Amino acid sequence: MFKQNIDFLGKRKIALVFSSLLIVVSITSFVVNGMKLGIDFTGGTLVEVGYQQAADLTVLRAALDKDGFADATVQNFGTTKDVLIRIKPREGVSNAALSSKILQVVNANSSEPATIRRVEFVGPQVGDELTEDGGLALLYAMFGILLYIAWRFEYKFSLGSVAALVHDVIITLGFFSVLQMEFDLTVLAAVLAVIGYSLNDTIVVYDRIRENFRTLRKDDPQNIMNVSLNQTLSRTLMTSITTALVLLALALLGGEIIHNFAIALLIGVGIGTYSSIYVASPIVLALGITQEDLIIPVVEGSDIDYLP
Repeated sequence: MFKQNIDFLGKRKIALVFSSLLIVVSITSFVVNGMKLGIDFTGGTLVEVGYQQAADLTVLRAALDKDGFADATVQNFGTTKDVLIRIKPREGVSNAALSSKILQVVNANSSEPATIRRVEFVGPQVGDELTEDGGLALLYAMFGILLYIAWRFEYKFSLGSVAALVHDVIITLGFFSVLQMEFDLTVLAAVLAVIGYSLNDTIVVYDRIRENFRTLRKDDPQNIMNVSLNQTLSRTLMTSITTALVLLALALLGGEIIHNFAIALLIGVGIGTYSSIYVASPIVLALGITQEDLIIPVVEGSDIDYLP
């Protein structure tokens, strides 16, 4: 069987420069451009319209864009005959006037008149609460992971895993900020899923590192970690590639509703795979991990039960 022998940790300085560059670009974009928040966070008006036949969403989007509603989100709701239109807040325009205008635009570009099923308003206060709750969800997830890894492995591993997850989240969000892609609740859900995916990949690597530290006691830590990364590489690549293929299909063929969700996961899977090798492991090495840190402690007197 072919065994790869790649010196991953020998290139950790190059990876550090690359990761630092991505993080600087992301943070700069946050400060300069901010995030293009969706209606879930900004508030706005939701209008549901119904047709007798299947609606052409492409035509509806083009019509709304032409009449000044370029930020409108248009998607099917339940069936292809029901359409949900979400509009960001308009200053000085009432909900009734806004819904009437939308219905006028929709019917002006359709051979079949649509009927309004419902009109709802999402206030900015709800959007602020969702923003706060989403941020807290990320913080709670990071804190829980820190405790879990420290309990299962060793505190140096927990610091490495959390650093890798922060790295993944910042770069994934930075991608959306740089390209000014809409950030809504589905993208937030994707970011939380990225945390879970990246953590799982990191734990697989850490588990092999711990095992090899206990069996290859005379080798130096960098060599042991390189061996571990090479041993888990095929599993890491197969998992990432198969996941990426599914996400790519969703991004291209899944429609507008889950497009940004799939893109966020696609970016997160790529960055998460990279960080489990070039961020999580080098940080543990930099913190000075040794064989003594991972030796299973022997309880004094534990062998008495086996005496005759």
